[in-house]
Amino acid sequence: MVAGPVVRATRIGIIQRMNIALVNVGIAVRDIEAAIAFFTDLGLTLMGRDTVSGTWADTAVGLDGNHAKIAMLRTPDGAGCLELFEYIHPDAIETEPTRPNEIGMHRVAFSVDDIEAALEIAARHGCYPLRGVATYEDLYKLTYVRGPSGIIVMLAERLRNA
Repeated sequence: MVAGPVVRATRIGIIQRMNIALVNVGIAVRDIEAAIAFFTDLGLTLMGRDTVSGTWADTAVGLDGNHAKIAMLRTPDGAGCLELFEYIHPDAIETEPTRPNEIGMHRVAFSVDDIEAALEIAARHGCYPLRGVATYEDLYKLTYVRGPSGIIVMLAERLRNA
């Protein structure tokens, strides 16, 4: 469901803004199969996959000769989607894994029913917490996990209703 446009009053009149909705978060990965396996084991559903290339892809992404494998995954509640990309051309650029305090894309976060079960699933994929599991004000147990391709994945289990 898309909300209506935002309307805001100012001293000089009313400003009407366009409709906007978050569609998905795109993440470039080294190995799309490993990333799909990780996220589907956590509970996301693979909605589809494709290979994209052509002039439209070059223009949209801003890379000449853009050619990538893509996969779309959805959260069980239907509210969130991840779009994974594995570049065939141009070659993917390896970088150091993002640190939590770096500017830019930070992490993807998921609410889970059982953080210990989620950590067991992550461990089966060789993915472990950066430090450990913390408790925030008796409301949440949470951790950052280094996921496939170095992606930071936050897992949070609600302990009680706020």
